Amino acid sequence: MTKYLKVAFLNHWNLLAFLGGLGFALISGRADVALPLVLAAEAGYVGLLGTHPKFQKYVDAQEAKEARTLGEESMQRALRHITRSLPRETLERFETLRNRCHELRQIALELKHPGKERSEWPLEDFQLAGLDRLLWIYLRLLYTQFALKRFLSKTSEQAIRGDIEKLEGRIANLEGKQEGLRSDRIRRTIEDNLATSRARLENWEKARDNHQLVELEIDRLENKIRSLSEMAVNRQEPEFISSQVDQVASSMMETERTMNELQFATGLDRLDEQSPQFLQQRAVESQ
Repeated sequence: MTKYLKVAFLNHWNLLAFLGGLGFALISGRADVALPLVLAAEAGYVGLLGTHPKFQKYVDAQEAKEARTLGEESMQRALRHITRSLPRETLERFETLRNRCHELRQIALELKHPGKERSEWPLEDFQLAGLDRLLWIYLRLLYTQFALKRFLSKTSEQAIRGDIEKLEGRIANLEGKQEGLRSDRIRRTIEDNLATSRARLENWEKARDNHQLVELEIDRLENKIRSLSEMAVNRQEPEFISSQVDQVASSMMETERTMNELQFATGLDRLDEQSPQFLQQRAVESQ
C-alpha cells in the first residue's frame, strides 16, 4: 500500500497542486486555517487515489513495463557481448542451427498454408518465444563452454598441485621443531596458504567438471532443437509442438542454474524469461 500512496503523492500534477495550495495558504493571512485544510485535502486525495484498484493496476503495469525494458536492455547487452566474444567457428555453429530451424519453419508454414504468400500467414504463427528461448540457452551454453575453456587454459592444475605439495612439505618439516611465537606464525601462514591452494584446486576441478557437463548439454540441446524443428514439419499440431518445447525448456532448468552459478567465468547476468527473437531475424550480430 505504501508504494501506491507514494506514487500518488509524487505525481507531478499532484505535487504542483499541493505546493501551490501550501503557497496560497501561507500568503492568505489565515495560515492557521488554510494549512490544515490543504493538508486534509491532500491526505484525502492521496488516500482515495492510492487505494483505488484501477490506479494500483496502473502502477503495477508501469513497474512491469520498466522491468521488461531493463530486462530487454540487459539481454541485448549480453547478446552483443557473446556474439563479439565467441570464435567464428562457434558462432557459425549457432548460425547453422538457427538457420536450420528457420528453414524447417518455413517449410512447415508452407505446408500448413499452401498457395498463400508469406504476408498472408497468420500473425500467431510467428509467436516463437519457446523455441527462441531454447536457442538463447543454446547460445549462452556455447559462450559458457568458451569461457570455461579459456579459464582452464589460463590456470595450471599441475602448478597448483605442485604448490600444495611444497606447502605440505614445509609443514612436515616444522613437525618436531621447538614451538615458539615465531614458529606459530610461520605455521599459520603456511596453513592459510595451503588452504587457499586447495580451494584453488577444488575450483579448477569444479570448472573442469562443469566444462564437460556444458559440452554434453550443448550436444543434447542441439539435438532437441533439431528434433523440434523437424517435428513442426511432420506434425501440424501447434499445441503438441508447444508442449514439447515447454517440456524441453523445463528439462533445462538445472542447466540454467549451472550457468547462473558460473557467472565468475562468464560475467553474464542471470538468465531471465526474455530472449532475442532469433527466428525473426536473418542473422545474429557478429564482430
